[in-house]
Amino acid sequence: MTAQDSHRTDSGATEPVGDLVQRASQQLSQLVRDEMRLAQAEMTEKGKRFGKGGGLFGGAGLIGVLTLQALVATVIAALSLAMDIWVAALIVTGVLAAITALMAALGKKQISRASPPTPERTLDSVKSDVAEIKEKAQR
Repeated sequence: MTAQDSHRTDSGATEPVGDLVQRASQQLSQLVRDEMRLAQAEMTEKGKRFGKGGGLFGGAGLIGVLTLQALVATVIAALSLAMDIWVAALIVTGVLAAITALMAALGKKQISRASPPTPERTLDSVKSDVAEIKEKAQR
């Protein structure tokens, strides 16, 4: 047996290189499988936490809407001390409608700035790069 054909282990016995390669391959495969199981378990745990967090945010949003409704009712009640309740409700409704219209207009303006949803500057840059490459290739 030559030095290339065997390997001396700590116990002093020699082991064929093929066996060592096979064992290393099995250990690597086992390590990869173990790491994949660990990653899967970790992602499952994170998914559960994201789900719980999302549910809590949804609940907070719902309670926030209810709180806003209570605030609107409070403002109407406070104004009704100085005027008829229907006038107070009409004023609050008008203010809320104006805020809604302003937010919708600003939102539409932002969306129109983002349209079309393609990376136009990047496409222009790529087109100019392609044109330059074609031009250099023709020289």
